[in-house]
Amino acid sequence: MPTAQPPSSPPRWTDRQGQYLAFIYDYTKVNRQPPAETDIARFFGLAPPSVHRMIVELVERGYLARTPGAARSLRVLVPRAELPELE
Repeated sequence: MPTAQPPSSPPRWTDRQGQYLAFIYDYTKVNRQPPAETDIARFFGLAPPSVHRMIVELVERGYLARTPGAARSLRVLVPRAELPELE
């Protein structure tokens, strides 16, 4: 069970960012390959450009890594124990 953050510390990411990270982690675990951005868009019911912007932001913040130009190369850099449950 994940440990709760102290009330005084701000969350590391927004709820939506946490859901993206949890989805990418869980999808990779189940499918043995990371999701494509279209898989993420379909799951969350969003347009692909919105998903792409979030992926770029998560990479910039150091929560995700990816190989530019390579398909399905997303890697979550946060331990699973720190991620929220996927809703």
